[in-house]
Amino acid sequence: MTIQSNSKPLYQAGIYATVVAASVALTLGSLRVFPKLLPSATETEDSTAVEVIPSQASALSNNPNRNFVAAAVNRVEEAVVRIDTERTVATNFQNPFFEDPFYRNFFGEDVLPQLPEESLQQSQGSGFIIDDRGIILTNAHVVSGADKVTVTLPDGRIFNGEVRGVDELSDLAVVKIAGSDLPVAPLGNSSQAQVGQWAIAVGNPLGLDNTVTLGIISTLHRSSAQVGIADKRLDFIQTDTAINPGNSGGPLLNDLGEVIGINTAISVDAEGIGFAIPIDKAKTIKDRLANGEIIPHPYIGIQMLTLTPEVAQQLNKNLNSKMVIPEIKGVLVVGVVADSPAAKGNLRQGDAIVAIAGNKIETAEELQKTVEESQIGEPLSITVRRGEETQKLSVRPQELREAAN
Repeated sequence: MTIQSNSKPLYQAGIYATVVAASVALTLGSLRVFPKLLPSATETEDSTAVEVIPSQASALSNNPNRNFVAAAVNRVEEAVVRIDTERTVATNFQNPFFEDPFYRNFFGEDVLPQLPEESLQQSQGSGFIIDDRGIILTNAHVVSGADKVTVTLPDGRIFNGEVRGVDELSDLAVVKIAGSDLPVAPLGNSSQAQVGQWAIAVGNPLGLDNTVTLGIISTLHRSSAQVGIADKRLDFIQTDTAINPGNSGGPLLNDLGEVIGINTAISVDAEGIGFAIPIDKAKTIKDRLANGEIIPHPYIGIQMLTLTPEVAQQLNKNLNSKMVIPEIKGVLVVGVVADSPAAKGNLRQGDAIVAIAGNKIETAEELQKTVEESQIGEPLSITVRRGEETQKLSVRPQELREAAN
């Protein structure tokens, strides 16, 4: 407000100043006495309300000495376990010193040291209890091939662990310990996760038990191919929450303390980039793993590339003129494995897959997911563009393990 000195007496200006000061004092005093009269959203000058996340607000207001991270961790921490494993690894170490005939003749065969042919490899990871009878979810790479598994609870109790089931392609495993009325981690829904929401990792990184780190979800549906893990079939949750060796198999939580992912990998070339398996994926196979079942993975046997008009134009410039790649969106068949379902179904190098079972396909990730959800041995209708022609082919997916053999 602009004050004009020639329009009002000076003493009136003093009165106004006194009234304003008194009004400010009364306002501040009333905010201290009646804090609940504050609105639940902050309004900007254009009256647009800024939303307050209810779960965070309630966690903060219920206990002024705790924040939402502490409240979330409190729901889960007793169910997060340390998993120690031991593996016997064969060694092929040969010291050239003792292979030299001169030294063998000099020392004699009987006095030459016998180098061990096996060594004991120890490693550590994390996991979390999902059933009070002792069912634990973790990563396959934490326990795969282990001769001995030891599970330590936060309260200090130690159990021998039995590996019930392992699925390498999804990097998931179930371990059983003999217990009852054990603490259980609540499972959330990764399908409801959003980019930018809080993400909390709990585990035992680098041997430091019961460690908590905080960040956000950076992106969703990051394919294992994009991450550089070609031997997995996963769409990861990407997070900037600190994940280190030893965190593998531990839970990634939302702000309510619900498990939305299983921490599994870090990017060795960058900081602040970690990956977690969505909990919804684990939900679909955890019971079968607990029962010792083998998880099927359909396979058709092609090498593929996401195709766009720009990619097709570039390829057509570099390829023999006899093969013309259609300048469309789809998935280009780069190669076909001999004697695979794709080969038997007449898929060819240079085909552009545009639909499966009538559903449009525009990326390699979409195709992989569709095949993964198909039925082994059941016909899968595949629409391809071959040059200027559109053809419909029938391919029967095979079990990947059978193909590997």
